[in-house]
Amino acid sequence: AAAVAALPLAAPAVAQPVEGFYVGAGAGVNWLQRQTYSGTGGLSTDFDLGWGGVVSLGWGFGNGLRAEVEGSYRENNADRSRIGTIRSASGGSARSYGVMANAFYDFHGLLGGIVPYVGVGAGYMWHEHDRITTPLGFSNGSDARFAYQGIVGAAFPIGEVPGLAITAEYRYLATLDQSIPNTFTLAGRSNVTPQNHSVFLGVRYAFGVAPAPAPAAAPEPART
Repeated sequence: AAAVAALPLAAPAVAQPVEGFYVGAGAGVNWLQRQTYSGTGGLSTDFDLGWGGVVSLGWGFGNGLRAEVEGSYRENNADRSRIGTIRSASGGSARSYGVMANAFYDFHGLLGGIVPYVGVGAGYMWHEHDRITTPLGFSNGSDARFAYQGIVGAAFPIGEVPGLAITAEYRYLATLDQSIPNTFTLAGRSNVTPQNHSVFLGVRYAFGVAPAPAPAAAPEPART
């Protein structure tokens, strides 16, 4: 937050394509959509606004394309559960964590020193219910499935530190149906479909970025 507040005071930065190894990290808020439990006649749980974070290692190809591997974590407390007209406050929480491989494209030259980007990713995510209570019983346990995500963001290079940039982005992350153990179905498990919406602020540092060249000195006027 302090870095973002200092942006208007930072020296203008030349937005250069990322080339070579870089690292990144971000954190922010996460919204987990309502989850409906299969085989229950419509039992569902709503969640409070939660939080999440991500760390990444990547490589820039110098032409706007980037590839990276990331690890992420998201957590939301359960708010209310419902089935038909019956509603009740819920306890417990839901967590998602795992590893993704992402591909990005940076759009240079569109907004001056600001670099918008888009990305897609695929990987493997665990989804866990930590004793979420419902009118029929509780859901408790975890499962892991294939995951996919879409990312839209922007990078704000910091002129005083070549290679450093502040990032702001929106991420949509979802998985295939996860089978979570419970006490309210005959099979003892129900499928849910985790869908996360995240807004993260972060930093990214690209190694080996040379400082921008100093402006050339103006020639002296000719003597008469």
